[in-house]
Amino acid sequence: MKDADENSTVAARITEAIAERIIAGTLKPDAPLRQDHVAREFASSHVPVREAFRQLEAQHLVVALPRRGVRVAPLDATAIREISEMRAALEVVALRHAAPKLTQAHLAKIELALIEGDNAETLQEFEAANRAFHQALVAPCGMPRLLASLDGLQRANSRAVFAMARSAGWRPRSNQDHRLILGALRARDIEQASGLLARHIQTIERLSVPAA
Repeated sequence: MKDADENSTVAARITEAIAERIIAGTLKPDAPLRQDHVAREFASSHVPVREAFRQLEAQHLVVALPRRGVRVAPLDATAIREISEMRAALEVVALRHAAPKLTQAHLAKIELALIEGDNAETLQEFEAANRAFHQALVAPCGMPRLLASLDGLQRANSRAVFAMARSAGWRPRSNQDHRLILGALRARDIEQASGLLARHIQTIERLSVPAA
């Protein structure tokens, strides 16, 4: 049991480190991930590395290809659209279940993430605040499998946002969509909040898709 716990802890550390490199663009699309190289870097056995690769694949950040091994997932228009459409559908489902359970404490946490996003001075700070905002929206839904799926989709979406911002140039700005979603939730208008959220995610997808 101790070995299993240690492997799980190491796998989580490897997953987080590689995920951040992929999201930030340090690891490019189609870059190979060699199990022995990763094990050597993190001073681990191959067992947690294989588990980390499985988690990264579930987060849509890597793909396992026959005869080509594990590689960083593509970041093209097709992949971005698929991820955004999946995320829009699932996050709205989660919000519909979460909204009736939102307390003042939950709403305060959502607002804090919104403020941190508005005050972000770097793209990394903005991305962390953006992810925190979307996680706080749906946290009370009581559906752990759905939340796990959304976490992976949000990471994959963050990767597209980073790529877009690097090419277009990122500047600090207020997120009016987030403010409108929070306002609808404070008014207990679940239908409006759900519609705003779906539109917001779909807008991100349109902005993130590379121009033809």
